[in-house]
Amino acid sequence: MTRIRLAATLSAALAIWPTVASAQQPSFEYKVLATSKTSTMEKELNEAGEAGFHIDTIMGGETAIGGKEAVAIIARTSNSKTRYQYKLLATNKTSTMQKEIQDAADFGYDYKGQTVFESLLGGKEVVVVMERDSDHLTKGDSYKLLATTKTSTMEKELKEVGEAGFVALGMTVSKTLLGGKELVTITRRRGSR
Repeated sequence: MTRIRLAATLSAALAIWPTVASAQQPSFEYKVLATSKTSTMEKELNEAGEAGFHIDTIMGGETAIGGKEAVAIIARTSNSKTRYQYKLLATNKTSTMQKEIQDAADFGYDYKGQTVFESLLGGKEVVVVMERDSDHLTKGDSYKLLATTKTSTMEKELKEVGEAGFVALGMTVSKTLLGGKELVTITRRRGSR
């Protein structure tokens, strides 16, 4: 009799297991955005953010058909009510990027990624994606942008900011309008939440 009860209990548990397991796993809806203009990408990200999509990853470069585009993968979960806002900061002058990143952070935006877009003038501009989550604004974070032409200098600068509590978030190599190349690393130190 005990074996029959145990078998019945086990059968019932196994019968409902797929339902319980699928209820715990959210499903994801993905979209791919692709454009050759940073302003268009920002507009499309903000429209998608209003619908609950958030950016998973972004890259710039040549796509399969030979065009130069920025491509972003965005996603939303089936049960998310969060809305997102985006700022795409693009410049070929890294000296102004530091200020733009920090200004966005002061308004609750958080670093989501960086890439390089090719500009119309032939230069390659660093593009930083900043995201603001309507439910969890981040404030008080500090950002430092490190830019150099030498990897040995980058290591020295990273060591210095690391001792001050900054974490490296992303790195790109960009070509300046004057033909030089810069290694650009963005770092962040979390502030009060």
